[in-house]
Amino acid sequence: MTNEARLVEVLKLTGEVVVQTGLRIGGSQDTMEISGLDNPIIRNPANAEPYIPGSSLKGRMRSLAEWYFDEVPKPDGDPRDADPCSRTARVFGIPARDPGRERDAATQNAYQRGPTRLIVRDARLGEASRSAFAQGQPITEVKSENSINRLSAMANPRPMERVLPGVRFDIELVYRVFSIGDDGSEDRKLFDDVVLMALSLVQADALGGGSSRGNGKVSFENLQLNGNDITLPELTYPNSQSATTA
Repeated sequence: MTNEARLVEVLKLTGEVVVQTGLRIGGSQDTMEISGLDNPIIRNPANAEPYIPGSSLKGRMRSLAEWYFDEVPKPDGDPRDADPCSRTARVFGIPARDPGRERDAATQNAYQRGPTRLIVRDARLGEASRSAFAQGQPITEVKSENSINRLSAMANPRPMERVLPGVRFDIELVYRVFSIGDDGSEDRKLFDDVVLMALSLVQADALGGGSSRGNGKVSFENLQLNGNDITLPELTYPNSQSATTA
């Protein structure tokens, strides 16, 4: 393993998250009000604009990528138990740990591979959506859901706030390529194989809460890598079996 360790390249991926169905990323209720909303979305306290925390997007990317690449942390899915030798751990990061306490050489080497490669910024409202919000146009809604007792048929309403379809957020992802043990070629490959694939997975799945009830379908548009147009890869499932039956 070479002693050379340096940052050789920084890749910046920019674009837009377009909300396709109501997006819900919950926030905290700072004050108690009569008839106030129990389930507000997260907002910038400085201007009350909704935003997408980088942690929400990065966490969904990582979770879906771990399932896709069969790298879900063992034995119980706790992210603190992520395999440091896995591709997703190299991209998204692993908890700090003393490599000298690790028993096998592969794990010790994994902890010598440098810091987290991927940085995901908070996504602010795009220019058009910010202008609409400033002019008082609605960009959020309060959606009422009911939990119904199967025996008594009694409804338990639960109103929640969501960002409306059509709202756009600006995203920025920064990916750092290091030459640690190689010329940086492995990190560049993982950007295509893991980062872009993770975005495709989010687009096929959902973002935020309540996804199984229709929330959180998004698309990524106008993506550029260091100023050049880029498209997301098609999802493939080489190990899946056909769902058709005889």
